[in-house]
Amino acid sequence: MDLGLKDRVCVVTGSTGGIGRETASLLAAEGARVVTSGRRESGPGVGEAHHVPGDLAQPQAPGELIAEAERQVGPVEILVNNVGFAEIRSFDELTDENWEQIWQLNVMSYVRAIRAALPGMRERGFGRIVNVSSTAGKRPSTGMPDYSVTKAAVLSLSRLVADVYAKEGILCNAVAPGPTASPAWLADGGLADQTAKRSGKSREEVLADVGKGRPLGRLAEPEEIAAVIAFLCSDRANFVTGAAWSVDGGTVPIII
Repeated sequence: MDLGLKDRVCVVTGSTGGIGRETASLLAAEGARVVTSGRRESGPGVGEAHHVPGDLAQPQAPGELIAEAERQVGPVEILVNNVGFAEIRSFDELTDENWEQIWQLNVMSYVRAIRAALPGMRERGFGRIVNVSSTAGKRPSTGMPDYSVTKAAVLSLSRLVADVYAKEGILCNAVAPGPTASPAWLADGGLADQTAKRSGKSREEVLADVGKGRPLGRLAEPEEIAAVIAFLCSDRANFVTGAAWSVDGGTVPIII
């Protein structure tokens, strides 16, 4: 199936590993011209993708990323906002500083990247924006309260942008992955280790329990999330906007 992505200029934030890297790789395999981004100075080694390092929690960084992508590759036609941060912690231990830090990365980096890409998209009458939210945005996780709130905000932002710019040929959708076998969960010190430390269970027990919590009985693989993102970026989704696609193995028991 031709997704119509050949030579499209795509920016994928948070793409040095996990879902972001797999998304960049899939878009590149479909012939898109991909720009990756992350804090690491070196790129994820995705084909001929260009890499722009930066900390997108910093107010100027998303705009600089879009400007550099346009300088290196061309006008940005597709933006995948994937960068994000999660940590296991309780509501009562979160400080104002914690809330501010996660808000800047998980929400404001999306706002700023969209704002930077929109003028060019409006000028060309074409744009595709996919924002990576989470099941926690639809059903809050008590173990990740700040993350849950930011991911709910991403769903609202996606719908807002879709409503405002649809008539100008700019489509905006969100995806809501469930727990995924990515570095966020599996890396040393990641969510599996954090949960194990707090619960007294082993890392293996935690991962087994997380898998059992889904009707499909396992964590997602990053490429399974990437496949849905690529579809939403593609010509095959030209009549899809304002949607929040659950890619969670049936985790959230709602039909919207």
